[in-house]
Amino acid sequence: MPVFDDLKRIGDFRVASIGMGTWGIGGRERPDRSRDRESVEALRYGLELGINLIDTAEFYGAGHSEELVGKAIGGFEREELFIVSKVWPSHFGYSQAKKAARASARRLGTYIDLYLLHWPVDDFGRIEETLHALEELVDEGLIRYIGVSNFNLELLKRSQEAMRRYEIVANQVKYSLKDRWPENSGLLDYMKREKIALMAYTPLEKGSLARNRCLAEIGKPYGRTAAQVALNYLIWEDNVIAIPKAGRKTHVEENAGAMGWRLSKEDREKARGCMMQ
Repeated sequence: MPVFDDLKRIGDFRVASIGMGTWGIGGRERPDRSRDRESVEALRYGLELGINLIDTAEFYGAGHSEELVGKAIGGFEREELFIVSKVWPSHFGYSQAKKAARASARRLGTYIDLYLLHWPVDDFGRIEETLHALEELVDEGLIRYIGVSNFNLELLKRSQEAMRRYEIVANQVKYSLKDRWPENSGLLDYMKREKIALMAYTPLEKGSLARNRCLAEIGKPYGRTAAQVALNYLIWEDNVIAIPKAGRKTHVEENAGAMGWRLSKEDREKARGCMMQ
């Protein structure tokens, strides 16, 4: 598969700045097999384009999303891919987290490059216990890296302190031009300093930014669409990887077009201004 020169680092692995998200692919809270073929084709197309990161979770489609990812990666060089999955809070805890990770790996048909705690819980002891279980899974070779998702700055710091042998290499949070809380809360700056990857989900705000006329005007001199401007705004930051949904080939191709170039600082400021209109 080709490899983009627009790469970011997660741990020691280099991934495309734009990955492929799979929430809603294969179902939401329960399996939906009505568009399986189209979904697998879209994911494979992205891999053919050089987008080597796919994000999924055991919660997505009650595991069916992971099954589709497993089908999509068949025939590709596994060591060139970076597969992300997540453990749901109901499976937090030492033995349950290990069991959940093994089930995800079976559905994927492979090891997991990055395994995330999907959502925080109030009981930090359960988070700590889960992180320690994941460290053992790294030793076993079932997962390669450990991360978290939807953790604020304080909780991220506490989680870092709880680690015994390995580091937290990623935090997946909602981040878009419209919702810039990682910038405003200090989370983004802290993660830059700590060399922790920020994986931005819902980067197009369910398609609304793709229809933004102001962003479309900014994109014209670059020959880019509003969606590509919105994604490029995010990956402009050295440690940010955006993971828009990869449900259709046309979307995957457009998302890929957000890589390989950068907005000027002036146009990046204008893009922020578009959110005020």
